Amino acid sequence: MSATRPVCDTIHDEPPNIMSQTHNPDWIEYLRSVDSPTLSNAIELLGIRGRHEGFLPLQIRCLFPEFDRMAGYAVTAQVESMTTTEPLDLMRFVDLYRLVDASPKPAVIAFQEIGGHGDYAAHCGEVMASIFTRLGATGLVSDCGVRDLPEVRALKFHYFARGSVVSHSHFRIVRVGVPIQIGGMVIRPGDLLHGDENGVLGIPAGHEDAIRANVDSVREREGKLLRYVRSADFTVNGFRDHVLE
Repeated sequence: MSATRPVCDTIHDEPPNIMSQTHNPDWIEYLRSVDSPTLSNAIELLGIRGRHEGFLPLQIRCLFPEFDRMAGYAVTAQVESMTTTEPLDLMRFVDLYRLVDASPKPAVIAFQEIGGHGDYAAHCGEVMASIFTRLGATGLVSDCGVRDLPEVRALKFHYFARGSVVSHSHFRIVRVGVPIQIGGMVIRPGDLLHGDENGVLGIPAGHEDAIRANVDSVREREGKLLRYVRSADFTVNGFRDHVLE
């Protein structure tokens, strides 16, 4: 991420450089082939963050669990929906769309509500989802609500949010291209996010080979254990011996 111009806030010009990871289409495709619990277990083995870190809590739900897995680079914004501390500035939307357009693809939009009464906030609907899709985004992560579920489902655009709300109320974009926090998880511009029906996970940069190897290890270990559990030879003592191997 650029250290010199990290924020599109009070000016409306060219977007900042938001890359925090090297764009790697093969890595994106690999991540989409792995479920999020397996990735979580593989990342745990790296020992680079606490086991309680790097993922969103259960309040952020996958609203379209029938979709394929989501993986993409975060484009972040802080938004305000239910309060009117400043007037609406439509150019902030242009700032956001410029960032999405400039982002490595696929992009994932991430919104943090900074106003009050988040239960009433709809952060995205058919129109914005259509624009995001047109600009190369694959989904949105929000700490509040979304709307137009049938129309957005038809776009194949991922929604990860707390639920659905019918009104956008006073929705405005406060600032874009800044680190945000959703459910206690910090998301920085350009961070790589992975999501499926289990939830959303942040993928640490610079550990691609180790994560691949750990995924293989997790799958082999769990597969061996499950084959034993499902076999006619299963006993609790035998299970103990398998775990202690």
